Amino acid sequence: MKNGRLVRLLTGMLLALLLFPICLPAQVSLTYYLPGDVTYDRAIPMPKSHLGFEIGEWHIRPDQIVSYMSALAAAANRISIEQYGTTYEQRPLVLLTITSPENHKRIQLIKEQRKALSDPARASSINPADMPLVVWMGYSVHGNEPSGSNAAPLVAYYLAAAQGPWIDKLLQETVILIDPSINPDGLSRFAHWANIHKGNTIVADPSHREHNEAWPGGRFNHYWFDLNRDWMPLQHPESRARVAKFHEWMPNVLTDHHEMGTNSTFFFQPGIPSRNNPHTPTRNTELTEMIAKHHAKALDAIGSLYYSKEFFDDFYIGKGSSYPDVTGSLGILFEQASSRGHAQEGSYGVVEFPFTIRNQFTVSLSTLKGADAHRKELMSYQRDFFATALKEGEKYPVKAFVFGGESDQARVYHFLDLLRRHQIVVHELAKDVRIDGHQFRRGNAYVVPVQQTHSRLIMALFERRTQFQDSLFYDISSWSLPYAFGFLCGELKTSPADLLGKKIDAPTFPTANLLGGRSSYAYAFEWNHFYAPRALYRLLRSGIKALVASQPFVSTTSEGSKSFGRGTIVVPLGIQRSLSDSIHRIVRDIPATDAVPVYGLQTGLSTEGIALGSSGFDIVPLPKIMIVAGAGASPTEVGEVWHMLDHRFGMEASLVEPATMNRIDLSRYTSIVMVSGNYGAIDSSGRAALRQWIERGGTLVAFKSAAEWAIQNRLASARMRRPDPGRRDTIALRRPYDTRDEHAGAERLSGAIFRIAVDRTHPLFFGYQDSTIGVFRSSSLMFDPSPNPYATPAVYGDKPMISGYIHPTHEKSLRNSAALLVSSLRSGRTIISTDNLNFRSFWYGTNKVLLNALFFGSTIRSTGGGMFEPPEME
Repeated sequence: MKNGRLVRLLTGMLLALLLFPICLPAQVSLTYYLPGDVTYDRAIPMPKSHLGFEIGEWHIRPDQIVSYMSALAAAANRISIEQYGTTYEQRPLVLLTITSPENHKRIQLIKEQRKALSDPARASSINPADMPLVVWMGYSVHGNEPSGSNAAPLVAYYLAAAQGPWIDKLLQETVILIDPSINPDGLSRFAHWANIHKGNTIVADPSHREHNEAWPGGRFNHYWFDLNRDWMPLQHPESRARVAKFHEWMPNVLTDHHEMGTNSTFFFQPGIPSRNNPHTPTRNTELTEMIAKHHAKALDAIGSLYYSKEFFDDFYIGKGSSYPDVTGSLGILFEQASSRGHAQEGSYGVVEFPFTIRNQFTVSLSTLKGADAHRKELMSYQRDFFATALKEGEKYPVKAFVFGGESDQARVYHFLDLLRRHQIVVHELAKDVRIDGHQFRRGNAYVVPVQQTHSRLIMALFERRTQFQDSLFYDISSWSLPYAFGFLCGELKTSPADLLGKKIDAPTFPTANLLGGRSSYAYAFEWNHFYAPRALYRLLRSGIKALVASQPFVSTTSEGSKSFGRGTIVVPLGIQRSLSDSIHRIVRDIPATDAVPVYGLQTGLSTEGIALGSSGFDIVPLPKIMIVAGAGASPTEVGEVWHMLDHRFGMEASLVEPATMNRIDLSRYTSIVMVSGNYGAIDSSGRAALRQWIERGGTLVAFKSAAEWAIQNRLASARMRRPDPGRRDTIALRRPYDTRDEHAGAERLSGAIFRIAVDRTHPLFFGYQDSTIGVFRSSSLMFDPSPNPYATPAVYGDKPMISGYIHPTHEKSLRNSAALLVSSLRSGRTIISTDNLNFRSFWYGTNKVLLNALFFGSTIRSTGGGMFEPPEME
């Protein structure tokens, strides 16, 4: 009887294990990772001796990485460590330089030789055989893809401690740069999450909380940006510091270590050849394939499954594996199936954290072996890349790009600064020129000649492209910088020699003037300047009253008669409670701080247009802003709004969870911003509270799918426009089964640039000088224009495409659709946009639309016919 019970007990336990598999903790040791074909210097500290645990037992924190790497540098004469930057959360960004002691003594010489190699005028004087190869290894740009950063200490230990003929040769002929944690803020967030959910028994159940991070997750940096999309925009300190160091070294090879879904295996480049950026040389792909054979051999040796030449692409140049391809290096992407914790069940069995680390370590070494084996080819490729770049520049039909923004020098500064960081040569325009029907004037325009060492990068940054070899994109299909910054840009088809003025070496932030000195009546500044909202916010926050002009006027200033447009801000002194001395001090700082000219006005009487006491001026309230942020909302889009307001304009914004909408005091906010997302967490009482808040005068701003949510919940009114597939045959079209993903992908709008026509008399477009602007669009959401003639301030035209790919079905439906709509709800209004006005923080040209909604939303009035009001909620 007792034995029968025991059998039943054991049978039940076995059945439970089968139904609810538990992965017992693996006994990890250093030998699991390290090759056994070399000896190791015992004077070099092993990871466990410093950290207190073996790599893979716990998720390593950024501070532990820095501490261990510093210990290696102190113990090994092969390693030096430097801090090359700092994150928003004040974590150090560190780079290890690993090479022979002899090379360490001549590091500066090596850097100078590498600069000479990338300069066609000096390259012939350099013998590549005398120079070490440079390999850069970057780990875990996405913080919740941790196997890379956890492998980095192993790679560093191996290179510090391994002894043998091959390692000696490698270090003598190679400089290895290790960036162990590209995104320490995100890695810290994820490591904390994974570690606080680790028990003595490892749970591999995908539903276990460890594998399902709380919003926003550890993928992103402090402002919830995807840093792997920021190599080109350079909007964040991590990216700026890294790209500066990249150009300092000009590595031959750069590796970019990532993770993907748990139900995958391992990927290494090359990706799909037809989806490479057209400015990437063919030889780049050939060399990547040569190195890929070493990855295959190494992964075969440890029995890991893998694939290549599928799914991933290198079209968008703002990623870690693609930016090097157009700047003279080889970028190589690795993607490891993620355990997203310590172990997780997947299609191929339980994916254990140590296993993911071992794969990343293995391909790190195979990269070094492949680079070493093809050292001569890699050195020749980099030298030839820059030499042929000049020849490519001669072949391009466009010889130079000319751009300007005479009314907004702050935006010009940011554009020039971005180009400088990418090592692109820019000149002032030497004389006036007319291109493509647009006049560019000396003193307010600049020239980027294409024929320079970074000609491929220039074309990739500036060109407009609508023809593609492949219609599928892993990321976006266009990012033309002049349109992102909102500039006119001319494509010069002849030599720019006579247009090249002074070379811009280091642009400085512009300053303006207080014209007319101290005023006893009023001050005024125009809204077309990029940082005018920042200046206005400081005034309002200081308790100073300000007015906005809804009509143009002409006033007499110390500089003579001056025309002021719609959106001009006026600070009348007679209505203020503050002392004029304190107001003057704040106003006096605006020209230098914000690059906004301020005019002293001595009278309220205008020579033309409205007088300062006219009802054509509205009082501007201090914006009190809520951003709906939490489970369901897009972290990156929330981060883009937060970053723009907080970091760029110094404006306070509250980040509020959607589920709390029914229990917080909404009356404290003047505006609420909702980005793309699923807002099911806002229950019926929350939706009712939101509607009541709008009716009492609030301004709701909703982008993309949030706009659709607002319509469905009767907070906005619009008629959806569905793509017209055209006439369909009664018999369904047959296609090969293996093309289903390609067909579906081709219909997806991955991201392109379109032209919208705007009503510059509308408060949402105060400060805009042109009647059309370029917007970035990555959504198939479309609206019909409002039946109210005043409620559609922006529309797509008959030919809206500027650059990028759009499926013909979507392009047809997009024509003459609404880009922005305004619905009134009693005293308030809802503003909906089909597009992201803050895309990746570098779409400067449309930032002001959102700012106008926040500052001037309350001034948008219903017309006599009334803007269409959504019906009451049931």
